[in-house]
Amino acid sequence: MMFKNLLLVGVVTLMTSIWTRFALLLALAALVSGCAQPGSGQIEGDVFDPYEANNRQTHELNRALDKVLVRPVGVGYTTIVPDDLEASIGNFASNLSLPSTIVNNLLQGNVEGAFRNSMRFVFNSTLGFGGLFDVAGDFEINEIGGDFGQTLYVWGVPEGAYIELPIVGPSTERAAVGRAVDLFTNPLSYVLPNPDKYIGTAAGVASKVGDRVRYAETVDSVLYNSADSYSQARGIYMQNRRFQLGDGDAAEEINPFDLNTEGF
Repeated sequence: MMFKNLLLVGVVTLMTSIWTRFALLLALAALVSGCAQPGSGQIEGDVFDPYEANNRQTHELNRALDKVLVRPVGVGYTTIVPDDLEASIGNFASNLSLPSTIVNNLLQGNVEGAFRNSMRFVFNSTLGFGGLFDVAGDFEINEIGGDFGQTLYVWGVPEGAYIELPIVGPSTERAAVGRAVDLFTNPLSYVLPNPDKYIGTAAGVASKVGDRVRYAETVDSVLYNSADSYSQARGIYMQNRRFQLGDGDAAEEINPFDLNTEGF
């Protein structure tokens, strides 16, 4: 009986901690969503970019970091790590991020997405040896994406201004808040001990670094060979993000890895 009581207290304490943080972050989301609305002379095309001067400075910082750090590290990573192991690291990172996606599926009222992602997580965590192999994909149980930025969109929170974040890159105010909240929406982060809870993050970073090298030709053409890399990166991000959200005003999705940058 004492064990059951202690277990109940532990569960209640855990859930209280999760939802207290979550409520605070929701309040932040509501605050930020009303901070920036389009004003005269601040819209280029259909993108609200009142912080363009600061964004361009951040863009130059990101280009410099890419040149001196991200790209060289990526080259070293892909040279040392075999392709099969790279794929397994990417699968592992994706699998550990699924609980956060499931939470967002539920917050969006997407029960089918939550169910399919739960099945995917169970299959890959067991038959896929902790997510190293995408067994669920072989059964056509594919991931149905969901992040908190998407959740805010479903809830009717406006897009806000375009911003470029250091290291992270292109975003919007709504998407940036979503990224911050998603740091706290993965239930695994509350049950895994230190430092195990950070293994998924490390694997995700490694996977992204590998992607940088795999798509080096296109990324380099955007960042270093176009006349205005800031405008091009902004346009690609905004169109793809709106397409991903199912925004009716968005044009067809752009494949950033199949671009002709001539004339930009």
